[in-house]
Amino acid sequence: MILVALGANLPGEDGRAPRASCEAAVQAIAAIPGLRLEAVSRWWQTAPEPPMPGAPWYVNGVVRCEGSLSPEALLAALQAIEQAAGRQRPFPNAPRTLDLDIIAMGDLVREHPDPILPHPRAHLRRFVLQPLMEIAPGWVHPALGRSVQDLLGSLPEAAMLPL
Repeated sequence: MILVALGANLPGEDGRAPRASCEAAVQAIAAIPGLRLEAVSRWWQTAPEPPMPGAPWYVNGVVRCEGSLSPEALLAALQAIEQAAGRQRPFPNAPRTLDLDIIAMGDLVREHPDPILPHPRAHLRRFVLQPLMEIAPGWVHPALGRSVQDLLGSLPEAAMLPL
């Protein structure tokens, strides 16, 4: 099982809204050779983390896929989708037109090279875990051995609204 988180809080270069950018990214992910899209969470509106005064709220979701790609090949394909959406990286956690993160690839655990798997901060992010639970309720963090429900229960409440 491959889990990819999607997020956006700025309009795309073509002017499309963040949700439309995320929906287009789902279609682009589905078109990656060697990958099969199996499920898409609903979309959530979430406050920026860390809080950033004046930054728009994010649209977040998670997709579940199956496939035989290497982590490096999947990362390259996702970064190409981000680039096509106008992603820029002026500083860490900057507002963005599109953000695609590999959360996990099966039970694979690796600290290097990129991508680090599972995602090093996924277990700390309600905006990842809440939609992940919708499409992979039995998921267990491969490095921590904790269920998605357990991880969610250990996080503080956060501002999230289903769209």
